[in-house]
Amino acid sequence: MSESEVPSTTELLASAVAALGGARRPGQEAMANAVTKAMESERHLAVQAGTGTGKSLAYLVPAIRHAQETGTTIIVSTATIALQRQLVERDLPRLADALEPLLKKRPTFAIQKGRQNYLCLNKVAQSQQDGDEALLDEADVSWLGKHVARLHDWANETETGDRDHLEPGVPDLAWRQLSVSARECLGAARCPHGEECFAELARKATKDVDIIVTNHALLAIDALADINILPEHDVVIIDEAHELDGRITAVASNEISVTSLNLTAKRAGKLGAEGREDKVTELAKELDDVFVGAPEGRWKAMPETAQHTLIALKDALWSLRETISRAPEGESANQPERYAERQSLANHLTDLHDAIVRILEVFAQSDPAKHTDVVWLSKEDRRGNILRVAPLSVAGLLHTRLFEQNTVVLASATLTIGGNFEAMAASWGLPKGTWDSLDAGTPFDPAKSGILYTARHLPDPGRDGVSPETMDEIYDLIMAAGGRTLGLFSSRRAAEQVTEAMRKRLPFDVLCQGEDSTGALVERFAADENSCLFGTLTLWQGVDVPGRSCSLVIIDRVPFPRPDDPLLQARKEAADAEGRNGFMEVAATHAALLMAQGAGRLLRHVTDRGVVAVLDNRLVTKRYGSFLRKSMPAFWETTNSDTAKAALKRLVAQ
Repeated sequence: MSESEVPSTTELLASAVAALGGARRPGQEAMANAVTKAMESERHLAVQAGTGTGKSLAYLVPAIRHAQETGTTIIVSTATIALQRQLVERDLPRLADALEPLLKKRPTFAIQKGRQNYLCLNKVAQSQQDGDEALLDEADVSWLGKHVARLHDWANETETGDRDHLEPGVPDLAWRQLSVSARECLGAARCPHGEECFAELARKATKDVDIIVTNHALLAIDALADINILPEHDVVIIDEAHELDGRITAVASNEISVTSLNLTAKRAGKLGAEGREDKVTELAKELDDVFVGAPEGRWKAMPETAQHTLIALKDALWSLRETISRAPEGESANQPERYAERQSLANHLTDLHDAIVRILEVFAQSDPAKHTDVVWLSKEDRRGNILRVAPLSVAGLLHTRLFEQNTVVLASATLTIGGNFEAMAASWGLPKGTWDSLDAGTPFDPAKSGILYTARHLPDPGRDGVSPETMDEIYDLIMAAGGRTLGLFSSRRAAEQVTEAMRKRLPFDVLCQGEDSTGALVERFAADENSCLFGTLTLWQGVDVPGRSCSLVIIDRVPFPRPDDPLLQARKEAADAEGRNGFMEVAATHAALLMAQGAGRLLRHVTDRGVVAVLDNRLVTKRYGSFLRKSMPAFWETTNSDTAKAALKRLVAQ
């Protein structure tokens, strides 16, 4: 197909907008043209497109055009399930209808997720053969048994095996009993259930389509793996790009837990491990004793007892893997499920072994300042003690594995931190001189639609909970707003403390995150105009409630990373050691991104009006305050409490 046969991006976008009943938006047009230019010139592009810009169409239209013009597949990656569903179930079907008359063929698309998102039929069969409780720790049987049994029933009903289609969901630990990672998977050719495998059927649907929608985690796996997980491509569009660093870090991390080691030993014992599983169980107990006596948080040096135990455990895991890998003659033909479980477990043992090797290698380098990985110990109520290792930075990985291999478009409503793109570009490892940027703006006028009120008169936030003065301020603001309040708190403790206090004082319903699923709570909040919803991190980024139900957004304090966050503190120290300002580069940038996301919950429609109230005087009293405010929407600003409350009362009266 020659270039002349494909209408321009401008023509396609205009036709799509008209067909969908939309209106012309200059910011959307500017973004669509910039995306087209990026793909044609093979230069990376960072685009900030505020709520209401219509950024999905602004990258999907040029992506479809480029795919059909070049005969290639374009990867679109998102951070959240909600946006994946919006793209696949709403935006792309409607866009295909609108553009089909203008193109030589109907635009095609599919969704691709990681294997761990699908039930593994081999795991289901193996679990049924051994009994539902065979792989569960005794202490977890009563808690997990009902969830696993429900998954068995669902396996007989579902056509997709897709976890996102299971409602209500099940805990992660239950899902892991009947799913596999890409490393654990045997492959369709070797698995007795390969022909009916849910993950394989989903993957076949992605063959030769224009657009594949995936998530940041699978994008990371594809970039880091030595084999292709996603179809061949040379253009990647990353929506919700502000989440990229965190999602890539999660994929590039490993962990060792006593619970996982014991579960692995139990699996091995059922396959005839010649007693070698007992050594793993013994060393897991020894490791747990080490963890009990070790400090929680980052390990800059490894406790001597931990090193000896980890070395012994590494060797025991490899020995167990070698034993498990040797299948009795004829097992693959006569007992295919048992043989498949053997191979899956061998892969899992390799992962555990390699994780310990990685942890030990960190401390083989004696100078902590030269460590490229961070190791820390977490102590959790449900999962027990967990030793984790994560990269100090993912910029290098992204530089070589993503940006050198593809043309990448990165889009989000919040990418300018402190007023520019530099901080985000540095965290991604975008090579200098290879990228362009665009702020596509927003159809809103934040200065006329919203007020940023900073409660300068309140005391500095402390560690002893929310102060009485702050409680009174919250009460007064919510009463002025007539409810209609989204409360964003920096900790679960603060959210629950304020919820308990406000339920005693307010005449409105107060909903608190954790009392139901987040989706259900947001629906109730949107439906009851006078209600309030309080919560933590998920609500800072995941709430879209246009209209009068959300007229006031309260932010209790600047959300700096916790001082005991091992990874972010390590990144701060590394920046300081290299002569940079670690506080601004890591802590302030982290806070600025969340402040931008949180404040962005207020204006979701061009008719929305309201107040963002920050109950932390540091936003206006500290030097870094201006950096944080430049990252937020350009609201009209005040520190006068009466002004903010009067504005809220006027909204109630309208």
